Amino acid sequence: MSAANSDLRVVIAGAGGRMGRTLIHAVAATKGATLAGAVDAPDSAVIGRDAGELAGLGRNGVVVAGDAAPLLRSADVLIEFTIPAATLVYHIFGTTGHSAEEDALIAKAAKRATIVKSGNMSLGVNLIAALVKRVAKTLNDDYDIEIVEMHHNKKIDAPSGTALMLGRAAAEGRGIDLKQHAVRGRDGITGARCAGDIGFASLRGGTVVGEHSVIFAGPAERVELTHRAEDRMIFARGALHAALWARGKKPGFYTMADVLGLKDF
Repeated sequence: MSAANSDLRVVIAGAGGRMGRTLIHAVAATKGATLAGAVDAPDSAVIGRDAGELAGLGRNGVVVAGDAAPLLRSADVLIEFTIPAATLVYHIFGTTGHSAEEDALIAKAAKRATIVKSGNMSLGVNLIAALVKRVAKTLNDDYDIEIVEMHHNKKIDAPSGTALMLGRAAAEGRGIDLKQHAVRGRDGITGARCAGDIGFASLRGGTVVGEHSVIFAGPAERVELTHRAEDRMIFARGALHAALWARGKKPGFYTMADVLGLKDF
């Protein structure tokens, strides 16, 4: 059987976390994919445990390791929802909150590896991002743009990577630089809203998987684009969709817009 027709051999990083366990489930349920390895931090309590048991699937013979490098030698792809890794075959990033230095390392790695990175791996969210860009381009500055997001009480970064992704889509549609127009966390006497601002509001509480709304507030009317995530499995399925798409692609940096054919939408 040729490599192109064989199962995609997947290594899951952060196997002991919520997304890691969800990804193990998703791999088991995806035709054309097989779990080739699972890895977590070297000091994690899950090192040495069976990945299938950890995910509630029963034993699958894949033991959680503390070092990704040996696993990658016999794998096709590493799917990562934790932190950037240095050794890459090709790599699917669903991580948010990267520093500028980490993003620079990822860009450097893309010169020798196939990397797909997105602030959100959901197929629906990436379609919303394309729609946000189109609406922002169509509606003029009379329509103020505000982005509201809510997540569970364990999330450590704000605004969410998805909110920022939607903000970048809106800014691109308007032909402006998001860094120059983003307004976060208004408080106190802020003065009137400046034309062209893109506002962000972050809510945290309970077990909310993820909700995002982009509001275009114009004279006497309001247009809202909203996505609500009900289960983390949507991110896992999206990551595997990206992994299967990326197989055989030349080294480079790709996004979910490339995966879904939305680059020129």
